Amino acid sequence: PVHASGPYLTPHYRAVTRAIHTNGPVSGAFRGFGVPQAAILQEMIYDDLAAACDMDRLEFRRLNALGNGDSTVCGQTLQGVGIGDCLDALIPRWQEANSEIEKFNATSATTKKGIGVASCWYGCGNTALPNPSTVRLGITATGRLCLHQGATDIGQGANTVITQICADALGMAIESFSLIGPDTALTPDCGKTSASRQTFITGKAAERAGLSLRQTILRESNSGPKARLNLESGRLLISDGEAEREIDLLNLPVQANGYVLWAQETYDPPTSALDENGQGIPYAVYGYGAQLAEIEVDTVLGTVKVTRVTAAHDLGRVINPLLSEGQIEGGVAQGLGMALMEEYIPGRTENLHDYLIPTVGDMPHVQSILIEVPDPEGPMGAKGLGEHVLIPTAPAILNAITDACGARIERLPAVPHRVLAAIKLAEARS
Repeated sequence: PVHASGPYLTPHYRAVTRAIHTNGPVSGAFRGFGVPQAAILQEMIYDDLAAACDMDRLEFRRLNALGNGDSTVCGQTLQGVGIGDCLDALIPRWQEANSEIEKFNATSATTKKGIGVASCWYGCGNTALPNPSTVRLGITATGRLCLHQGATDIGQGANTVITQICADALGMAIESFSLIGPDTALTPDCGKTSASRQTFITGKAAERAGLSLRQTILRESNSGPKARLNLESGRLLISDGEAEREIDLLNLPVQANGYVLWAQETYDPPTSALDENGQGIPYAVYGYGAQLAEIEVDTVLGTVKVTRVTAAHDLGRVINPLLSEGQIEGGVAQGLGMALMEEYIPGRTENLHDYLIPTVGDMPHVQSILIEVPDPEGPMGAKGLGEHVLIPTAPAILNAITDACGARIERLPAVPHRVLAAIKLAEARS
């Protein structure tokens, strides 16, 4: 219910959910943890509302988008809201594509093009539960700088991003760092790698640890806040204006953890549980995004081809552009599979021969637009991204199918026989 309203200001809102027990195989959470499914319904409703108001679909969303100072359906007042900026970034391609589609469809009998738009928001971290991460940073007597961070990197780039944040806070080159990854004997607990939480929560702990160690070094060297730090051949050098100083690491006492200078910091987002009326602060930070999907529908065969996706996502602060673009492209791939291919049929689906997933040949051109609307709570203003990127893709594709041929897809995936049935139903209604 928290996310089902979408990133829109909704004064009159009611969400009803049902838990249904089945006798089928057990399933687990997917990227986005239920929000992609809610977004499909919500974004289809927004297309219907725009049509009822005789308004442009993107402009209708822009008009109703959340902004700074607005309250969510849970009564939470938001800051650092980037959904409006995401939608604005899509306008040039939206206008261009609509013009191209109108010209194409006027002369094509059986292949129709369409474009869909969908938005998303997603809370970063566990929902109103304790959610801490702890990071340790230390310098040895021999001048080795070690970052102990226990966030598991499953390919999303947590090791790189968290080290970048810490390096920026400390004021040293990232090349100076030795990373000590997840190990219960060596690293503090950084919580689970889920809920789009590592950049925001572990990153915040890393930022605090970097700032804390920097303050220790500046105090030890009697240097000002703008001093530059450098580790060079085992020597800790401090440049403070025209003054050049050095901390003799070999003369400092070695602590029990093996470091002569060190810091350890914890961050736990400020949230509160929802009350009986659904009011509270379920997440400290939200990420935002919006996507356009351009498609071609063969109205004879019922096949759908996604030709282009334009994805604008608000990261608060872009820590690593290349990793961010990789997250977006991966999310689009999964959303494409969700919309058009992936279907589990008990008793029939046994392997990836039966359960189709997108291949390189199925991927459209993806244009990633990285938006920066800093959040006051995130590390250097950063927000999470990992799950957000999947959420708008499927609803944008389904809305594009409706735009192309009038067919409303009410069951996923949109395989050819369902598309053809939806086209016939739309023709009968018209």
